[in-house]
Amino acid sequence: MRKITKLFALALLLSNFTFAQAPKKSSSSDIYHAIEKLNFLGKALYIAAHPDDENTRLISYLSNNVKAKTAYLSLTRGDGGQNLIGTELSELLGVLRTQELLAARNVDGGNQFFSRAKDFGYSKHPNETLKIWDKDLVLSDVVWVIRNFKPDVIVNRFDHRSPGTTHGHHTSSAMLSFEAFDLAGNSASYPDQLSKTSTWQPKRLFFNTSWWFYGSQEKFDEADKTNLLNVDTGVYYPNLGLSNNEIADMARSQHLCQGFGRLTSRGSETEYIELLKGDLPKDKSDIFDGINTTWTRIDGGKAIGAILYQVEENFNFKNPSIHLPELLKAYKLLQNSKDLDWKVEKEKELLAIIEAVTGLYLEASATSSFAVPGEVIDIAIEAINRSDANIQLQALELNPDEVVIEGAALKNNIEYKNTLALNIPASAKYTNPYWLNEKGTLGTYTIKDQELIGNPETPRPFHVNFTLTIEGETIVIKKPVVYRYSKPDKGELYQPFEIVPSATAAIKDKVLIFADGTSKQIAVTVKAHKDNAIGEVMLQHAKGWKINTPSLPFTIAKKNDEKTLIFTVTPPATQDESYLSPIVKIDGFEISKELISINYDHIPEQTVLMPAETKVVRLDIKKAGQYIGYIVGAGDKVPESLKQIGYTVQEIDPLSISDASLKKYDAIVLGIRAYNVVTELKFKQKNLLDYVKNGGTMIVQYNTAGRWSDQFENIAPFDLTLSRDRVTDENATVHILDKKNSLLNFPNKISDDDFNGWIQERGLYFPSAWSKEFTAVLGMQDEGETEKKGSLLIAPYGKGTYIYTGLSFFRELPAGVTGAYKLFANMLSVGKTTVSADKKLKD
Repeated sequence: MRKITKLFALALLLSNFTFAQAPKKSSSSDIYHAIEKLNFLGKALYIAAHPDDENTRLISYLSNNVKAKTAYLSLTRGDGGQNLIGTELSELLGVLRTQELLAARNVDGGNQFFSRAKDFGYSKHPNETLKIWDKDLVLSDVVWVIRNFKPDVIVNRFDHRSPGTTHGHHTSSAMLSFEAFDLAGNSASYPDQLSKTSTWQPKRLFFNTSWWFYGSQEKFDEADKTNLLNVDTGVYYPNLGLSNNEIADMARSQHLCQGFGRLTSRGSETEYIELLKGDLPKDKSDIFDGINTTWTRIDGGKAIGAILYQVEENFNFKNPSIHLPELLKAYKLLQNSKDLDWKVEKEKELLAIIEAVTGLYLEASATSSFAVPGEVIDIAIEAINRSDANIQLQALELNPDEVVIEGAALKNNIEYKNTLALNIPASAKYTNPYWLNEKGTLGTYTIKDQELIGNPETPRPFHVNFTLTIEGETIVIKKPVVYRYSKPDKGELYQPFEIVPSATAAIKDKVLIFADGTSKQIAVTVKAHKDNAIGEVMLQHAKGWKINTPSLPFTIAKKNDEKTLIFTVTPPATQDESYLSPIVKIDGFEISKELISINYDHIPEQTVLMPAETKVVRLDIKKAGQYIGYIVGAGDKVPESLKQIGYTVQEIDPLSISDASLKKYDAIVLGIRAYNVVTELKFKQKNLLDYVKNGGTMIVQYNTAGRWSDQFENIAPFDLTLSRDRVTDENATVHILDKKNSLLNFPNKISDDDFNGWIQERGLYFPSAWSKEFTAVLGMQDEGETEKKGSLLIAPYGKGTYIYTGLSFFRELPAGVTGAYKLFANMLSVGKTTVSADKKLKD
């Protein structure tokens, strides 16, 4: 039975393979480009805080023009951001943004790493950031990535010398990089890492600066540029048919959930990098000047380089396979190198080139996208040689339980197919983003396996090793088991192959609000992930909550089918917050996870196992008005939250807005960033304001300043100036400025206690100035700052009321924050005189 070599294990952290993306099909130009990269032995590491912080122009330039092995270390996975394309937030948003970063790297040619740091939301100062992150923990991760990737140069996106001038996460990323630069080479620093890696001292540390960091173009023009390098990142690549900035823009456009889709650009563009540590290159246009980046830097490399430089110099674009003998000779010499790190890197690159020049296609595809422990599933094997090379398939090894000795000749363009049976062990672990397997802290993920830290994805448990002899040279090529399929409207698709539980259960709503003591029927959906799933579901609950029956049985005949079980839940008599957790008992196991799918066209479909729990809140809440019109903005769960407390909510199609269509609503709410993302509103603003003038209540949730059509003179009926003001401390003291305002008294009395238990932040993008018609209702501030009074503004307009709020209701309502519900109900009730008014919604 063949063992997986140590080289494969070491390659894991350095691999840029994105699981279940379509395999790359290389043209002659692609192969030549890969050989150019093969012959450059230098590495660059770009460091910043979040997905989309990276400078794709510089990463692409270093990867595709300099030909350096280039990686981006994003300290966080972007969990604290917003989502413009769906409803995933927090951990699920982090999974989505991880995949968008991997998609970006697959465009610009870079690799991707992460630390254990969480994006806990906007932070105004690195002191706060590093306290919440646990500075030493995240610093150790930066050191770990440097020691494993072993970059010659490091480039920081942000300036470590300017704390408090930008996002605290940004400055912290630079500060940690600045410190880790020296620590990575010091054996006394994090010595426990050295049993799994070795020390490494990078040569240079840079800051990717620009005029923006100097305050203006004029100040930048006047600045001392002695320590600055500059490169033209607008260079054109004839072999690729693209300019570097086109590649960079396409990479940037992968960050769709953050709204970064953009046009491609062309032409000269200068990037500046400032030397922070190390020696200043003599050639200020070459970040690697003076660093040996040739094959002579490694043991045995001179002979390898003599072969591969000739291949590059005399590359045959018409028939790349003519270079196979030289490539195999270089591969054989590389096996004798004692320089393990470069050996792993260059073997991986060289094998990919050998595959490409022979037109070799190898695939292991399961018959389903998932299976359960103990199941047997077929793996379809495909192998084809599309060259005249003498290639023999000697063996197929499946993980490594089954070895099939074939000795089959792979003749030119004759497809080889086979089927292997994958016996999934009963003890097999479920596949899941590894950073979500353990409960973390506010600032960091808990990862027990040191060797996983830094990896973008969870290593897949099942692979097929293809043992081949190519022109007499034995090589092993490892391919992950994937799921390849097609859809009539999308064509060929790839998904990761997952191991999942036999069945999972979930409650659709993650927060259930009991506005009074009335019982509710709660639907628990059980989904089978195998045929003939038989078990039971119990609903775990806290003291004071009552369930009508301890458990309910289920039988589901077919895989992927679902069954709904109904439990009757009775809340306590008094206000309370707790959790309900459906537990599936099946095959002798208890499963307390639900399976969540994240599916967008620009990333491989992701399945995530998250705790199957729903927050239940018993509160006493009053409301006036019933029928709410909601205009969806960038995507939030506020409409579902309002339905929880008994409102009838109807989503409004902006194109259908007319004066007549709005009359039926007791209030109209605009979702977060509606004016930023719903272009039709520029034609419907007059209708909305007329609705208010005629007696309606309109609530506008936060927007970002200036990111809307010039046709908007103002998003409010009176002057209102938005800013970047925010209060990031969710526990910041809230001052009630206008205690007699009906907004704080009807129908619910709002007190200081109603601002307890908020999550992530108080609010964001508060107005900084407003006309006298507005009344500021609340004041709040982060430590060391002046009070911000723009979080909740109310103004009468005609017979109605206009309300603007930057409070983060889009986070608080889905989290079941009691005070946020009461305050939002009061906003919807403005101008009403009776509680729980009831009338029929007329179309």
